Amino acid sequence: MATLSSILSLVVVLMVFGTVRSEDEDQAMQSIEGYKTTYKILKEGDGQVVAKGDTVTVHATGIVQQTGKKFWSTKDQGQSPFTYNAGVGKVITGWDQGCLGMSLGEVRQIIIPAAEGYGEKGFPAWGIPEGGILDFEIEILKILKK
Repeated sequence: MATLSSILSLVVVLMVFGTVRSEDEDQAMQSIEGYKTTYKILKEGDGQVVAKGDTVTVHATGIVQQTGKKFWSTKDQGQSPFTYNAGVGKVITGWDQGCLGMSLGEVRQIIIPAAEGYGEKGFPAWGIPEGGILDFEIEILKILKK
């Protein structure tokens, strides 16, 4: 059991050196050449890597950055993982490009500006406003090579 003096010592250390930060908070967003979409790896994967033309199954949660409102998640009750063809324009550009190169089991945060998401008009039916910036967390569950 922690003593009062050890708890006070910890408080002093935190006050002097700041709060403890995780690796995820310290990692900078990475750019994708030729695009404004950025990403950060939240959990490393291993094995196969997503390439153009692969059939990919993911868990995904999308939040509107401006409002903090979740507009879609495959993890919600009644939803299931989402499957799509990678890199061939069947999903929004930021998602398509942001998932290329991900490995099996990898989890990424992908920030998609409106121009590479649902455009300047947004997608009102899903609660995405005009110029909505999307914040996705995507996990690669399965990769079927082309």
